[in-house]
Amino acid sequence: MARAGDDSKRRLTSNKKRKPSSASWLTRQLNDPYVKRAKADGYRSRAAYKLAELDEKFGLLKGVRRVVDLGIAPGGWSQVVRKRAPQAAIVGIDLLEVEPLDGVTIFQMDFMSDEAPRALRDALGGEPDLVLSDMAANTVGHKQTDHLRTMGLVEAGAWFAVENLAPGGAYVAKVLAGGTDNDLLSLLKQHFKTVKHAKPPASRKDSSEWYVIAQGFKGREGPE
Repeated sequence: MARAGDDSKRRLTSNKKRKPSSASWLTRQLNDPYVKRAKADGYRSRAAYKLAELDEKFGLLKGVRRVVDLGIAPGGWSQVVRKRAPQAAIVGIDLLEVEPLDGVTIFQMDFMSDEAPRALRDALGGEPDLVLSDMAANTVGHKQTDHLRTMGLVEAGAWFAVENLAPGGAYVAKVLAGGTDNDLLSLLKQHFKTVKHAKPPASRKDSSEWYVIAQGFKGREGPE
């Protein structure tokens, strides 16, 4: 316990067996006010506040009836949806196992598999008003490769949104530094009335993540 006059921040007292990067991450977690708030508010992760802050700025959850949560683990975003839009049906998917959430249908499977889109559609029982994507590829340590792999997931999520959203719906996805690639940006601008980038306060300043917010889905032409 810190004594009067000591550094007010909590530090790890024993990290001899930890790698410097691990010790730094743990110390940052201990000192992170969003981590503390998440525990106090019952959220599974600090990432919940990223969606909450984006919702406050863009009104994402107002009146939504059906929501898809891509990369749902550990469930913080769906918790925010449940709290702010309790009437909404929510379906999530992730490669990782996710503890059950009341009112949320969760699939443990690869979103990139052929079966995933149909499974999500069938479980939702109708066109989603909002598709959320917090997906990110496992990093390999090569910046360009990591960026391309993650943006591939973002683009797959965008196509899912375009093929399934109800008119007027929205797509929100995590992207990396540099924003949305030109091809993906063109796709979103073609199908949505507005496309913006934002970095919510809960996103760490030293993080490379941003979010793309595409709102006002124009609908699909011709038979689906």
